[in-house]
Order: sequence, then structure tokens, then C-alpha cells
Amino acid sequence: MAGLDGLDILFVTTAFLFQVALIIHFALRRWRFTFAIRWGWVIYALSLPAALVSGVLLAGGKSWSYWLSGFLALAWAAYGTYVDYVQKIQWRSPIRPSIAIPYVFLYLTPIMFYWFPLALLWKPLWYIYAVLFVISTVLNVTSHRASQQGARL
Repeated sequence: MAGLDGLDILFVTTAFLFQVALIIHFALRRWRFTFAIRWGWVIYALSLPAALVSGVLLAGGKSWSYWLSGFLALAWAAYGTYVDYVQKIQWRSPIRPSIAIPYVFLYLTPIMFYWFPLALLWKPLWYIYAVLFVISTVLNVTSHRASQQGARL
């Protein structure tokens, strides 16, 4: 990892914190569903510091592939907050494609834009993030079973 500047380290830290926050949320949603739902808005709120970091990366002259992710996270969070907390739309069970398709797209784009540039910095970071993404995805998919037991989301 030698040769990374401060902005690179800021990007890497933000990318990993984003993925770890998702893992914690999905694990809580799987095993402490009510608690996770009560505090789930925090995951969306974390997009604000992610967007701030993206602004710093943009102002620091980093390539778009590094600063785009935080702004994409903000778009996902805005949509998710609107659907889940403002409108309180039940869209996960049963699945409503008109909401689910844009939601999943908006959810995956910041993850991919955090993940893929890691290979440009240091290839092992890309592999570590891949492992975290798999863990996050498994927890996310399996935690939706809890939501089908009558709780919101």
C-alpha cells in the first residue's frame, strides 16, 4: 500500500466503513430486527459524511472514479429515506418492482464505485472488499426473512 496519499487513504477508509456499516445493519436486522428497523435511518444518514468525503476528493483533484461513490450513496439514501421513512411504503414484501428496481440499482452503484477503484490503489484491497460484499449480501438477503414475519421493512 505504499504510495497512497492522504486522499487515497480517505477513500479507502470511507469505502470500508460504508461496507462495514452495511454488514452491521444487516446482521442486526437478521438477529435484532426491531432494533435495526428503529435505527435503520442511521445507515441512510451515513451518506451525508460519505458525500462530504466525495466533495473533499473532488476538490483534491481525484479522478471521478474515486469521488462519485459518496454522491451515489447520497442518492440511494435520499430515495430510501423517501420510500421507507417519509412515504412508509411497504415494497419489500411483497416486492414492488417499480420501487425495488430503482432502489436496488441505487443501492448497488455506490458499492461498486467504492469497490472497483480499490483495485487501482492496491489489488488486495479489492479482494478484501469482495469478501465483505459477499458477507453483506448474504446477511442482507437472509435478513429479509425476518421482515416477512410481520414487521415493517
